[in-house]
Amino acid sequence: MRVGLLTREYPPDVYGGAGVHVEFLARELRALVDLEVHCWGEASSAEKAAGVVRHRPWSALDGANDALRTFSVDLAMTAALQGCELVHSHTWYTNLAGHLGKLLHGVPHVMTAHSLEPLRPWKAEQLGGGYALSGWAERTAIEAADAVVAVSAAMREDILACYPALDPARVHVVHNGIDTTLYRPDHGTEALDRIGLDPDRPYVLFVGRITRQKGVPHLLRAVRDIDPAAQVVLCAGAPDTPGIDREFRDLYQELSRSREGVHWIPRMLPRPDVIQLLTHAAVFVCPSVYEPLGIVNLEAMACGAPVVASRVGGIPEVVEDGRTGVLVPVDDGFETGLARALDSVLADAGAARRMGEAGRRRAVEEFGWDAVARRTVRLYEEVLEQA
Repeated sequence: MRVGLLTREYPPDVYGGAGVHVEFLARELRALVDLEVHCWGEASSAEKAAGVVRHRPWSALDGANDALRTFSVDLAMTAALQGCELVHSHTWYTNLAGHLGKLLHGVPHVMTAHSLEPLRPWKAEQLGGGYALSGWAERTAIEAADAVVAVSAAMREDILACYPALDPARVHVVHNGIDTTLYRPDHGTEALDRIGLDPDRPYVLFVGRITRQKGVPHLLRAVRDIDPAAQVVLCAGAPDTPGIDREFRDLYQELSRSREGVHWIPRMLPRPDVIQLLTHAAVFVCPSVYEPLGIVNLEAMACGAPVVASRVGGIPEVVEDGRTGVLVPVDDGFETGLARALDSVLADAGAARRMGEAGRRRAVEEFGWDAVARRTVRLYEEVLEQA
């Protein structure tokens, strides 16, 4: 079976959970199908020989709205899909390519919904009028797809609520996974030393992009009043817009003036550094206001960190409240709730350790990428049988 896997992000250009998903899914799929990955970036003959084809936006659209530039990549991907028996797209950045590939080449289209444009209205900040185009592309693709993969049961409900014309029988839940041989406790301290963390003080850790979705402003306000002995480490980069960037910087400066031990790393750290930070964190925090699943919580659990996270989307399918972490409702008292949950974990090192150990066990036993890939291939086979 020859499969064309379509994605914006692919190593080394991975900055979000969808990119992590595709990276590890592709690794496992290669042993099961004839796989060709189509992604954004500068073309490389060596990568093409290894089954990775990169596409870049048309130069004639340099400076144009990002949605238009995305569509130009989709057209290039569509043209390159000849010979594939099935195409599998990830995120709105490639959904249109999957849909056009289905029409042009007469092959089934499977799409994985990592998020939904109707539930991310703040994207209008980033895309302007392009947000209407991204929503159109997603709707067109999802309603015509032969199968839609939801990364959580909560995500499946959201898909069917946003797109009621979609046949529920075509929406399948396949959870995200985690490589627990890669994400595992690393008790080295080189990364911590480079950042300048005080080894005698616990720290709260956030890892993610600076976006409305990830709830970073809520976190910066919440940690103002947590235990002053705790350090705060923010691995936060890739702001969506200049506006959210300015808001983040203002809140960070305000927080830095009000408490000691606030560390901001404004770039994407190498994975080994992130693993060390997760391993040593007193608590990992995920304040997302929208999260279909949240791979980063799995990464934290696999490294033995207790998790404080928002009770939204698919997060409760990963983080067990009271067992592997603490879940906080996203309501009018969200920031206060975050602060109280963080303090509760910081105050009881024994309970935090037990949560971290339980999180590691859960990640190993229930979220392996090999199982995700096998389930995905079974779905491919079902779709091809019905085509």
